[in-house]
Amino acid sequence: MELYDGRPADAAERLPREVRTYDYLDGLGISYKRTDHERADNMEACNVIDAVLGVIICKNLFLCNRQKTAFYLLMMPGDKKFKTKELSAQINSARLSFAEPADMLRYLDIEPGAVSIMGLMNDRGHNVQLLIDEDVLKDEYIGCHPCVCTSSLKIRTADIVEKFLPATGHAYKTVHLVGED
Repeated sequence: MELYDGRPADAAERLPREVRTYDYLDGLGISYKRTDHERADNMEACNVIDAVLGVIICKNLFLCNRQKTAFYLLMMPGDKKFKTKELSAQINSARLSFAEPADMLRYLDIEPGAVSIMGLMNDRGHNVQLLIDEDVLKDEYIGCHPCVCTSSLKIRTADIVEKFLPATGHAYKTVHLVGED
């Protein structure tokens, strides 16, 4: 794997959702590093990519309440365990579960394995609430997928918070996850 500055020189073989991500970031003047790799749809594969990027890729979970009336994108460190009860108490939403792939595609234009904050650019109806674990915000960079799981990006956390999120119209709620047994 190699580390590149910005978008691929030739996007002909790329999915439209990936190209739109680069267009969006470039339009906002956000610089990023990129690496291409085999399908990375689990944290073990992401650990190898982390080493190339020099950043830890966030664990991104797409969640919903039981009634499917509230959807959440949770960003947390990859090494923390996710405990539904711990998060539910902080956001006053009982019975959280993983959302269906169809909802992920409908709201974020992302398929399983590629869940990323970048999908919020596709949530024009603001149906998804962003939740970020406080430890993610402490890092200088965020590692994420550009709406596909065959490339990964390294972006300044400040650019995500100060440029990307305002452009998408999404605010975020900081959560504190311990993730211990």
